[in-house]
This record gives sequence, C-alpha cells and structure tokens, in this order.
Amino acid sequence: MANIPQKIVHQYLRHDKKFPHVWCAGCSNGIVLGAVIRAIASMNLDRDDIVMVSGIGCSSRMPVYIDLNTLHTLHGRSIAYATGVKLHKPHMKVIVVTGDGDCTAIGGNHLIHAARRNIDLSVILINNNIYGMTGGQCSPTTPHEAIATTAPYGNIEPEFNVCDLAMGAGATFVARTTAFHVQEMQNYFQAAIEHPGFSLIEVVSACPVIYGRLNKKGGAPQMMKEFRDNSIPFTAVDKLPPEKVQGKIIRGILRKDIKPEYCNAYAELVSRLANKEDGK
Repeated sequence: MANIPQKIVHQYLRHDKKFPHVWCAGCSNGIVLGAVIRAIASMNLDRDDIVMVSGIGCSSRMPVYIDLNTLHTLHGRSIAYATGVKLHKPHMKVIVVTGDGDCTAIGGNHLIHAARRNIDLSVILINNNIYGMTGGQCSPTTPHEAIATTAPYGNIEPEFNVCDLAMGAGATFVARTTAFHVQEMQNYFQAAIEHPGFSLIEVVSACPVIYGRLNKKGGAPQMMKEFRDNSIPFTAVDKLPPEKVQGKIIRGILRKDIKPEYCNAYAELVSRLANKEDGK
C-alpha cells in the first residue's frame, strides 16, 4: 500500500486543518471540490499562481479545505475581493466559489459589473436553489412554488436564470452543468480558467438535507438521478420539440467570446499615461 501514489484530490487538501468538513451527507459541494482540483491538476498550474476566493455560505467553505492561496471573505463580496486580487496580481488565476444566495442576492451587483467589465475571473456558482447554511430560506433561484422555510406554502416569486443574467451583463464565457455530470463539470472548469475574460459556470447541485427534504425530492441518489434524467445538452435544444425542452436543465457552454479584458485594458492605460508623462 505504501507504494501506491496518493490520489490527486488528496494531494490538494489541507489535512491538518478544518476536518472533518461541515458539509451534510449527500451535499454536492465535495463533488465540485474534486472537479476543481482535477481541473487544476490537469493544467499543471503552480499552486502559488492560483487564488480561490469565496464569500459566506455552504459552498463558500471550500477554500478552507483546499491547499491554494485562499480568501474566505464577506457575504456577497467574493467577486469584489477577487477583483482586487486580479488587478494587483493580474498574472494569477483567480477562482471564485460562491452559492446562489451569496452571488445572486446580496452579491448580485458585483456579479453584474464584473461580467460587464470582463474581468478575468472564473466564477463557479454552486446552485442548490436555497440558502442551506442559514436554515433553508428562499434564494433568487428557488423555483416558483417550491417549498422553503420562508415560503412554507410555496414560493410565489419567479426564479431567475443565472446564466441568462450573466450573458445579459456581458460575461464572455458562460456554462451550466449539474453535479451528476462530473467529467463535463471538470472540462468546463478547465475551459473557464483558461478563458481570458469573465467566466461563469453554474453547477446545479443537490441539497438533500434541506431543499430535498422540504420538497420531497428524496435523498442524494434520487436528486442526482433527477439531474441525470431532467437535463439535456444545449446542442440538442434546437433539435427537440418545445415540450421536450420545457422544464429541463440546459447543460453546455452557452457562450464563449473573446473580448478585451479589463485588467489588460487598465495596464495599457497606465502604460500610455506613463509614456505621455515621459514625453513619448
């Protein structure tokens, strides 16, 4: 056994800190963490050149467990902190891990404007459709008529589409997958990290202990089976009749454009003004 090399995921964890973790049994956050690690490892990136930033929430505990440069910041402010890191150290790969409440409610303004500016951040939004850590309140992505502790008779608000929001704000790389589609998730993470601009990857994930229990979704296996059976690739949408698409999770790379990146434009502005002062 001593000659068997350690698994990649094991090599990237902080074993002397914060274990056992706080995530509930069946939570998708561990699946996402494993995919992030494998994506980073497959790219042969130097850990010193990576920063992972998070705010507050179940998924935002992730930087505590991974052995990279990390920031565990204020609720809804992870993208603001990440922007500061990227402007100061533009050569670094900056990954933001956030949840649907953290990023689209209190942090929605930062999401919109980071996408608009096309700042080179990779935002991994783990969407479990609820505020899991604080008791099961509705989030902006809680489905219409779903049950939450703040909507015991059903949510009367319409949910919004996170990927549509990001694309409308100007994000140049947008993708969606589910916690069931692990290899797809890993591929999207790698593509997002490599992309020279703002990236958003929405991972539809399972919260069986709160969301699943309140909405009678069953345990984690049943929720994962639903992700498998109730999702379709983006490339298949135009080939299917509308009734086969209605209510489905649309997976895939929804946008991939190359446009001027904010930090590069900022550096060019500084250089141009410096040259002007020098009389060049």
